[in-house]
Amino acid sequence: MKKLAVLVLLLLPILAACAASDKPQPENAQAAPADLAETAPAGAAPPPGYTHQSWADIVAQARGQTVNWYMWGGQDNINSWVTGFVADTLEARYDITLNMVPLVDTAEAVNKVIGEKEAGVTAAGAVDLIWINGENFRTMRQANLLYGPWAQYLPNTAFVNWDDASVSTDLGLPVDGYESPYGKAQVVMIYDSAKVPDPPTSIDGLIEWIKANPGKFTYPAPPDFTGTAFMMHLCYHAAGGHQQFLTEFDPTLFDTQFGRCWQLLNELEPYLWRGGQTYPESHARQQDLFANGEIYFDVAYNPAEASSHVESGKFPQTTRTFVFDSGTIANTHYVAIPFNSPHKAAAMVTANLLLSPEAQLSKADVANWGDFPAIEVSRTPAEWQAKFAALPRGVATLPNEVLAAHRLPELQSAWRVAAEKGWEENVLKK
Repeated sequence: MKKLAVLVLLLLPILAACAASDKPQPENAQAAPADLAETAPAGAAPPPGYTHQSWADIVAQARGQTVNWYMWGGQDNINSWVTGFVADTLEARYDITLNMVPLVDTAEAVNKVIGEKEAGVTAAGAVDLIWINGENFRTMRQANLLYGPWAQYLPNTAFVNWDDASVSTDLGLPVDGYESPYGKAQVVMIYDSAKVPDPPTSIDGLIEWIKANPGKFTYPAPPDFTGTAFMMHLCYHAAGGHQQFLTEFDPTLFDTQFGRCWQLLNELEPYLWRGGQTYPESHARQQDLFANGEIYFDVAYNPAEASSHVESGKFPQTTRTFVFDSGTIANTHYVAIPFNSPHKAAAMVTANLLLSPEAQLSKADVANWGDFPAIEVSRTPAEWQAKFAALPRGVATLPNEVLAAHRLPELQSAWRVAAEKGWEENVLKK
């Protein structure tokens, strides 16, 4: 009888493996590439709570967990990529369930975590992962609402260039391992070349075009992310350049220089869509107006977004993009883990998957999303570099060298917050 019991025990792992192999695999999922790292970078310290544990231990703990990923949900192709490729791969490879929680504004997730902390919820929070950057990261970091440091322990962080200041700092605040990069962005102006064959590529030229074509231009109302970004370009221009603002927030300088911006925006308002009496409430609404031909320009923080919408049929085939001669604002976006996430292991595994060459390649494909890679492609194995090079560029996507030559920095978040409040008080309510 004892021999039979031993035999059964020996057979259990084999039977479990057979059962796992019989489990149907989601069609979007792939087997883990054999050439990618599966261990933490040499010398990296384990995250808090995982002292003396390996990456394999974290992966083992993550199995069976659910990740509640709170993220902006305003774009269908992004949502589909997350609920498709990412969710399917997590389930098939790690037995992790991904629950995407769509948001209108990332601040909703921040406020939820703040409310939980005030209520004493320290270990069973609702949020496991947040798509985040900028002032939302600063708010959570300064209020000790984030878990970390942890990003330094992800195996795929080896593909990240942490010497790049646009990655290692988030709007002036050091990342310090409390968030993991997810993608890169740069503002581009989108236009319909059938209606605007020769678009103005200077801000002065755009101002002249708006006045000459009443009702055919608008921008999303701040604090919509793209609306604020567009506004900041005009504020840089009105104030005589952005360099003066590359410091800690200076309220006196702000009041003096941004007053010129409010004057310019109020001057333009009567020439906007619907006479400036209302503004699109979101980036998604702005896209709809452009797609319907009500306005002739759109603005995007993703250089490949226009190509993606052409590919899907949402935007006309004649859609193209440009950057201002004076440059456009660029930044990096990240994922972070709240301090009270009950599924930190699965959240880290999800962040590691997002940094993998396969996920970054899939995300960069305009047929899926078209988001620019957060990793440095030259750090990946040669076969992955070839795959990135072979990606279709998209008819409306500018060359990398053009974008790189026109990158402008984001200001520290205090400037952005003040600008959003200033726009509401001095433009929207005037």
